[in-house]
Amino acid sequence: MLASGLWMAPGGIMMMIVSPLGGKLTNVRGPKFTLISGVLVITAGYALSMGLMSSAWGLMVVCIVINSGVGLAYGAMPALIMSSVPLSETAAANGFNTLMRSLGTSIGAAVIGVVLAQMSTTAGGYTFTSEGGFRTGLIIGGSVALLAALVAAAIPAVRAAAPTEEKAEEVGALEEAGVES
Repeated sequence: MLASGLWMAPGGIMMMIVSPLGGKLTNVRGPKFTLISGVLVITAGYALSMGLMSSAWGLMVVCIVINSGVGLAYGAMPALIMSSVPLSETAAANGFNTLMRSLGTSIGAAVIGVVLAQMSTTAGGYTFTSEGGFRTGLIIGGSVALLAALVAAAIPAVRAAAPTEEKAEEVGALEEAGVES
């Protein structure tokens, strides 16, 4: 367990490095662009896994690429949500985002668990997940990531609304409370 965690550590470090770059990309091109870019990087990581899964260093490279995409995408989602809902609804919208991410993680783990359990082989009296099972799981992950890119591309562009009197009052109240808008 310790060894596998250490092999995965560079992926986590890369996520920390890429996250601020995702913020800068969001400032320049917008959260929708950053989300699509992140999900396409994740898709590329899953595609790479088909050729690199035969060695520990190859899986480390795959983990680095996928986590780089996660670093881009996860920072973009809240920004995209907050730009799409009224200021008074941002907490509820971000809470819903967190709930949906948790549901997606749980459902994804269950689906991949079933695939791995069903695609097994027996050797020496022990049952192991087959290479085909792992490949199928990785193909599912890459397909879901590609689908996410298509869904993100279909998100309507958000136009900056003209300042209204109500919005100006909300911003003024936040500034008085010491919160930046």
